[in-house]
Amino acid sequence: MQYGRYLEEFTVGATYRHWPGKTITESDDHLFCALTLNHHPLHTDAAYAAERTQFGRNVVVGNLIYSLAIGMSVADVSGKAIANLEVDELRHLAPTFHGDTVYAESTVLAVTPSASKPDRGVVTVATRVRNQRGELVCSFRRKVMVPSRAAHPDLQPPDLVAGG
Repeated sequence: MQYGRYLEEFTVGATYRHWPGKTITESDDHLFCALTLNHHPLHTDAAYAAERTQFGRNVVVGNLIYSLAIGMSVADVSGKAIANLEVDELRHLAPTFHGDTVYAESTVLAVTPSASKPDRGVVTVATRVRNQRGELVCSFRRKVMVPSRAAHPDLQPPDLVAGG
């Protein structure tokens, strides 16, 4: 099973559909809010959300959606990363609610070999997150530094042979 890619394996225009999706539960949202100290009642108080928001129900905190998309993309994009360098153009385009399922995909925008270190380069991807209805709920771009294959043959996964 492939986990991440070397620089030479990325092609501008390639799109990776990340699998599986994730159905977001109320517990997921509340745990993320607790871990990040985001206690806005829009996310955690059903009575408040029902009475005092335009949606009439809790909205999943946007950074959970972004974090899930990053996690979903690791196997395809950054599994061999040396470093995550930059995130920009992060946009929360529509609300996500408890019970929604999100899916993500990333398209390669640029592959740039390093001018100073030939053992690596930078890959730029655009990631989009859609809900189960196909509505775009989040998008962002990021740059990831990845190794070249020739310079890093040691990054191969270990053989998982019984008794070996």
